[in-house]
Amino acid sequence: MSRDHVEPTERSVTDAEQATDAAPTGAAPAPGASVGAAPGTSGAVEPASGAADALGAAEYVEAPFLELLARGAAAEAYERPVLVARAEGHTADRIDALEHAKLLALRVRAELEGRRRREAELSALFETAHDLAGLRDVDAVLQAIVQRARSLLGTDVAYLSLNDPARGDTYMRVTEGSVAARFQQLRFGMGEGLGGLVAQTARPYVTDDYFRDDRFRHTTTIDAGVHDEGLVAILGVPLTLGANVIGVLFAADRRARVFEREQIALLGSFAALAAAALDTANLLTETRSALARLERANEIIQDRSAVIERASDVHDRLAELVLRGGGVHDVAAAVSQVLDGTVEFAESAPARAVEASRVEGHAVRHEDDWIAAVAAGGELLGALVLRGHPGLDPVDQRTLERAAMVTSLLLLARRSAAEAEQRVRGELLDDLLDARDHDPRLLRDRAARLHADLDATHVVLAARLDSVAADAEQEAAARRRLWSAASHLAATRQGLAAARDGGTVLLLPLEPGDTATELARRTARHLGTAVHEAVTVGASAPVRDLTAHPDAVVAGYEESRRCLQALRLLGRSGDGAAAEDFGFLGLLLAGDRDVTGFVDRTIGKVVDYDERRGTDLVRTLDAYFACGMSPARTKDELHVHVNTVAQRLERVGRLLGEDWQSPARTLEIQLALRLHALASPKHR
Repeated sequence: MSRDHVEPTERSVTDAEQATDAAPTGAAPAPGASVGAAPGTSGAVEPASGAADALGAAEYVEAPFLELLARGAAAEAYERPVLVARAEGHTADRIDALEHAKLLALRVRAELEGRRRREAELSALFETAHDLAGLRDVDAVLQAIVQRARSLLGTDVAYLSLNDPARGDTYMRVTEGSVAARFQQLRFGMGEGLGGLVAQTARPYVTDDYFRDDRFRHTTTIDAGVHDEGLVAILGVPLTLGANVIGVLFAADRRARVFEREQIALLGSFAALAAAALDTANLLTETRSALARLERANEIIQDRSAVIERASDVHDRLAELVLRGGGVHDVAAAVSQVLDGTVEFAESAPARAVEASRVEGHAVRHEDDWIAAVAAGGELLGALVLRGHPGLDPVDQRTLERAAMVTSLLLLARRSAAEAEQRVRGELLDDLLDARDHDPRLLRDRAARLHADLDATHVVLAARLDSVAADAEQEAAARRRLWSAASHLAATRQGLAAARDGGTVLLLPLEPGDTATELARRTARHLGTAVHEAVTVGASAPVRDLTAHPDAVVAGYEESRRCLQALRLLGRSGDGAAAEDFGFLGLLLAGDRDVTGFVDRTIGKVVDYDERRGTDLVRTLDAYFACGMSPARTKDELHVHVNTVAQRLERVGRLLGEDWQSPARTLEIQLALRLHALASPKHR
């Protein structure tokens, strides 16, 4: 029954008056009026006589209670008509009639309340069943069940726990109205606490006062969670599937309470729906899993068919590539399309993986990549690397291995062609270095066939290995490796390379914005990486018009050799540099003694500033050094104020850089000032 249901009992006049005050105006007769007086009358009690007045008297008694029923008044309001009649001194028969009418009205009210409650319960059960019929999210259905159970039973908290067969205990799945985190995360074993007892016995269980109930086993963990939540009265009903209990549905209050049979039955109905929801969800999960397995099997069948087609496709593509003279990168691109990944040819790859692939003759996995060694005989030429493709089936693995074999064949063919081209490039450079009298047009044509442009600006570079070989055979092998690497670099840079004087000489074009120094350093790093040894590279100043002045290559080679020797003497083995990097020492290394270039690189900005602005910075610099770098003595020498000297020197610093007064820079600046002075008209 409803918590609002109240059995008729004797109440004090004060209670009745309070209930009356709470009722809406017009709910009871005015003071002094007869109980149940008809509207518009004075309220005086008219004497009733005869049978004709009996029916009117009954209506007179029942009227106030019908009004209370019509507006759904609280149970306490039904006492007021009786109390008022007693206070006004009505007859005992009249009061008894009112008492009888009150009891009938309360019974009618209770019946209406019960029907409304059952209607709400049935509506909630219907809505839950509707949710279950369209089940999409089992958690949402369980949450709705718990919410409706709490609402209809009028409890503070409702929650649902499920059994965990793997761990052999029960855990909290859904809560509604809970405020304690520890309670929401409870786990309890079978037979522990009220919920454990329900799960173990498969029967409803109710307690009016949880902590005083010794009919189940209390545990510290469960009691702490219940205490945090402040629960007192708890009702639990089992969730069953067949003969198995899968969980418990609870309703609980934070005060003592007696749960009625109808409420226990209602919670049991919700528990049955929750069990059905879980069962449906499990069936849906199993169905989806079965469908997924079937789809996977179908995908595997289709994939096997696709793999066979891909294998045939890659065979045709590789054969076509070989026949039409495709390159290594063409092979990698074709295999990338077939394997639906990124395949690259790498000259250097993880050593262990490459060696394992070479020894086993199969592609091997390295982290998320697959590596297939590209080898010919006992020589390792590189590797094909399939990037970011850890899941590779045997057919695709075999495809990668076949591509590696084709790549090795192409590399051998390219090597033969490259060696022939290298010899041709070497012969052309040898002719230029020997300064033979060749027809410029013939030289230009020979270079064009090698994709080299002798009309462009070039740099002559001398390269040597710095390691000392154990014997002549090893030294010869090292030189061959250096020459091969230099020839490959020259071919890719549209230059020339030749073996000469125990080392290698290169003639490489100089790109706009590039310098001889940067080119020398890049070449040293590239060759050193290629041969796995330190390679020192000396560079000449840029040379131009090679077909018109073939002797420029000879002079550039001599300059690059002197620069190379200077690097080795200075202990800078494995580095690259040009004559301009050695400051005034570059004048000694340079074949043409480029004095103007040295002066321009060192103090050209100061000279240009004087010429544009008409200032006297060069003379100030000369006086500053002549006076031992003393501003005070310099101002006397120039006959200007010391602040003027300071301002001029500050301007010099902005033009030449902050380190212009370092020992090395001052030495070069002083030499440049002297050479500039000697080159001026008054010294000619």
